[in-house]
Formats: sequence, C-alpha cells, structure tokens
Amino acid sequence: MRFDIMTLFPEMVMNGLETSIIGRAVKNKILEIEAWNIRDYAFNKHSSVDDYPYGGGAGMLMQAEPVYLAYEAVRKKIAERKPAEAETEEPAEAEQLEEKPVIGSEEEPVKEKKLRVVYLSPQGDVFSQGMAEELANEEDLVLL
Repeated sequence: MRFDIMTLFPEMVMNGLETSIIGRAVKNKILEIEAWNIRDYAFNKHSSVDDYPYGGGAGMLMQAEPVYLAYEAVRKKIAERKPAEAETEEPAEAEQLEEKPVIGSEEEPVKEKKLRVVYLSPQGDVFSQGMAEELANEEDLVLL
C-alpha cells in the first residue's frame, strides 16, 4: 500500500511517521509513504498558497491551483509507476497459458483507475474502524 500525503509541512509529517509503528512498516516495505509539498506548485516568488475568502471576511483559504498541480504530479507519478510494476510481476501459471484475443487492429485504451483522495478536515467524519477497513483495500491513497 502506498500513501501520498499532500501538505504544507512535509518534513513535519515524515518526521512524525518515521518514529512510530508506521516507520517500522515502511522499513519492512509493507507501506510506502511520500509527502508532497504543495508550496512547490505555487507560482509566486514566496511560494505562498494562502488566499482570501471570496467576498471578504475573516480567515484564509488555500489556493486551488497549487493543490490541483500537486495532485496532478502525484497522479502522474503513480501512473508512471504502474506499468513498471506490471512488467516486474510474474503472472500466475494459469494466466501464462491463457491468450488474450486482439480486438480489431488497435489496442483498446486502458482505463486509469481513479485515485482515492481523502480530504482531512475537522469538519469531516470521525475516522473509524470501518473507514480504516474500507481504505485498506486501496492500493494507492492520497491524503490532503
């Protein structure tokens, strides 16, 4: 299972994960974790991602564009990794014997599996055992 974490504080996230049970799982190659710095996808000279609420008012928002560009970078890296993994995996014996018919003269386009993205927010649902079991079925999980 692989986790890609999009955050403004990647060093803090990774330092916290390296010293826990999750850190041992990463060392034992049970999990893969990568933290992505959303600021790397900002276009201003200070790498600022803050924005003001539409119509004014108190508080700050995060700009959508850097978050979207960070997500696209994560998605692209996962898509590039998938073909390499498929080439290294050996098919089961039954699959080796089975021939797949060619439909027409062109290959059918391979549909890319939609990534599961979890937006972490205090206003969201409380994380539960049921959610953990559901998310454990994912091969790749993106946390924002």
